[in-house]
Amino acid sequence: MLSVNERIEAVRARMKEANIDVYYIPNEDDHLSDEYTAPYFQCKSFISGFSGDAGCVIITRDFAGLWTDGRYFTQAEDELKGTFVELMRLRQPGVPDPVPFLIEHTPQGGVLGFDGNVVSTAAVQQLSKALSAKKATIDLSRDFAGDVWGKDRPDMPMEPVYLLDPKYTGETAAERMGRVREAMKKNGADVLILTHLEDPCWLFNIRGNDIACTPVAYAFAIITMDGASYFIDPKKVPADVKADLEANGVSVKDYDALADELTGFQDKTIWVELRTFNAYLYAHLDTSNRILNMDSPVTLFRAVKNEAEIRCMHSSQLKDGAAMAEFICWVKEHHDDPQLTELSAAQYLDARRAEKADFIEPSFPTISAYGPNAAMMHYEATPEKFSKCEPHGFLLVDSGGTYKDGTTDVTRSISLGEPTELEKKYYTLVLKGHLDLELAHFLQGTIGNNLDILARRPLWNIGIDYQCGTGHGVGHVLSVHEGPHGIRWGRSRTNSPAEVLVPGMIVTDEPGIYLPHELGIRIENDLLVVKDVNNFYGQFLKFEAMTLVPYDRESIDVRLLDDTELEAINAYHAVVYEKISPLVEGKVKTWLRQATEPITR
Repeated sequence: MLSVNERIEAVRARMKEANIDVYYIPNEDDHLSDEYTAPYFQCKSFISGFSGDAGCVIITRDFAGLWTDGRYFTQAEDELKGTFVELMRLRQPGVPDPVPFLIEHTPQGGVLGFDGNVVSTAAVQQLSKALSAKKATIDLSRDFAGDVWGKDRPDMPMEPVYLLDPKYTGETAAERMGRVREAMKKNGADVLILTHLEDPCWLFNIRGNDIACTPVAYAFAIITMDGASYFIDPKKVPADVKADLEANGVSVKDYDALADELTGFQDKTIWVELRTFNAYLYAHLDTSNRILNMDSPVTLFRAVKNEAEIRCMHSSQLKDGAAMAEFICWVKEHHDDPQLTELSAAQYLDARRAEKADFIEPSFPTISAYGPNAAMMHYEATPEKFSKCEPHGFLLVDSGGTYKDGTTDVTRSISLGEPTELEKKYYTLVLKGHLDLELAHFLQGTIGNNLDILARRPLWNIGIDYQCGTGHGVGHVLSVHEGPHGIRWGRSRTNSPAEVLVPGMIVTDEPGIYLPHELGIRIENDLLVVKDVNNFYGQFLKFEAMTLVPYDRESIDVRLLDDTELEAINAYHAVVYEKISPLVEGKVKTWLRQATEPITR
């Protein structure tokens, strides 16, 4: 196996042979998924040695850089040691974003290269316009990372898809297609191309297993006013799924047949999101077509849960809350056990979830991080690399489950001994931010950017920040990280536009403190957007906590809480005990009663 440096040199050799000056390796797959992808598509990680789920690599004749965001800075520092890959910290002073860097470093009359299957049409259009001023060109036919990977590259996943009963989704595929066609008619679209992996799954009530911890299948879909096509490897479609699709007027076609299908459209209005439509496929569209470049209507439809989906998501939270109660009770009981490790903790929690009814899989790999490791936001303990837990400090556990009725995402920082005064201060400030957001009342029309400061304010007041968003959407038996809405600081970016929060959306609330090489503390609940009062000023909205897991009572410094926050904790804990205590027994129920007792000054 080649070392990281040898892999980069192998790419450079191919660049020289093809007369390419700059080579770009993104994290995405054919669908421009920006986080979780199948191993086949993880070229960025293969080339750089960085295993995080976000980022990109850029290679020139004399430079190799990895761009990633603040969630991964500490992890990247560790994993890039010993290589000549330079860590480029996204959105930090003096660090250019990848696209401006590509433009600047492609020389006059030079060539920028990449695999057009994993780069969006929107990005290529932006690059082409900028590079034309330098008389530079783009070669999007080069998969150099795949070439270097060779026969060791994993195969494309071949997991069978399955149907999700309408009792969980609340709608049939025919009903959902009817909603989509109404949106197409309203916007004057003849053809809708679905590129997000989640969209065909939601539309056809299908789930898959092509990406670990995300129940989706590698597939595209095309919807017209009188038909629909599902582009997937036919070997992955069992007879019952195919029969259901055909009964709903959906034709099953080969995954690779999409490009040829696109060439048949002429003089049509085609609705496609160019941010998630790869450049290779776009090249197959005839220029006579009119492009309606907007977010897929399915993206918003699946973000706003219907009554059946909300009911099912609540059901999944009950099971998940019971699993978490069993887990935290076990951790507290074994906090001074020399055999307690990050790995054994993660395995214990995963096993408790797997026992629950209708469990499918974890909604993402369980993050079990002790002490300094918790400063790495997406740290994952492995059999090859994990830390023992000591009877002091925090064990941060960020985890979730995917069940047939819903998806969960919860983080708790668990004290493994008597917390220090400083640890209590940090924990309580994170909890204050968490509560201040959860208790928000806001007018309809509000976006997540408007609310983010509520979660950050207690930390900003002491000069601390966390370098990530505060919250993301959660899918219904789909991706645990779902758009288009979220709660994040700063202005909306082109690749991450803001979306108005509306009733039925689910969003996480997860502020934290991350002190590199020292500690990490995060508290996370899933929140449902619901209606509040409607008066002269308009329709107000608020959040309803869906997660049912106690906070770490021992780590709360009551002196830092105001009365509203203290009352909110006690009210939340009362609900947690009421709903979860019937689902646990013995010492777990005893622990839960103690963990949810009212806190007083």
